[in-house]
Amino acid sequence: MRNQVTFRVEGEYALFTDPVTKMGGEKMTYQIPTYQALKGIAESIYWKPTIMYFIDEVRVVNPIQMESKAMRPMKYNDSGGNDLAYYTYLKKPVYEVKAHFEFNPYRPDLKQDWNEHKHFQILKRSIKAGGRRDIFLGTRECQGYVEPVEYGESEGFYDHYGELHFGTMVHGFSYPDETGKDELSVRLWQPVMKNGVIKFPRPEECTLVRSLKAMKAKSFSIEDMELVDDLAEQLGVKE
Repeated sequence: MRNQVTFRVEGEYALFTDPVTKMGGEKMTYQIPTYQALKGIAESIYWKPTIMYFIDEVRVVNPIQMESKAMRPMKYNDSGGNDLAYYTYLKKPVYEVKAHFEFNPYRPDLKQDWNEHKHFQILKRSIKAGGRRDIFLGTRECQGYVEPVEYGESEGFYDHYGELHFGTMVHGFSYPDETGKDELSVRLWQPVMKNGVIKFPRPEECTLVRSLKAMKAKSFSIEDMELVDDLAEQLGVKE
């Protein structure tokens, strides 16, 4: 694929939660990252409203290990103090990710920013720099680190493991600015890891989709953003 990139992301801990458990109490991580979490990492590396990221596949390098920690989450609706809760994290996760971008067909007003070569070169530079924004593995308390990688070259724990099934889990969210529909919906799927590699379907290929609420797309104006041509000039990216 012409504008596909690969990168390695790792951290001490990760917490890829089911959205149902986000609102407090005990939190348990999924065993593997969601498509949405990896897409968020790609957007933290380099993002413009002009482009949409698609996660093609992820390679799980380290063994899946979990560790529970006692936490005192904030009780937002009660001033009487905090309760003790246990959060279960993934420990020392390492992933190799294949991803690519496409121009957002629902933002034709941003066509002036459609320069594939410059976006691609800036994206590759951003991966080398560790991202243009902070990288998180599922949640803010789990700091992540990104670097370029030759996909599949290093030895992985599951390289010859065969298949692992993870049941039904969240694939990601479909937002109005990426679907053209005035609603927020959630996508579900049933991932299978084969020898350490999980291949993701595209969002529109997911068949288990549930509408959550009505929502309007965020508004971006070409006058309010830095064009890729200007950013490329600042960084010395040539045609």
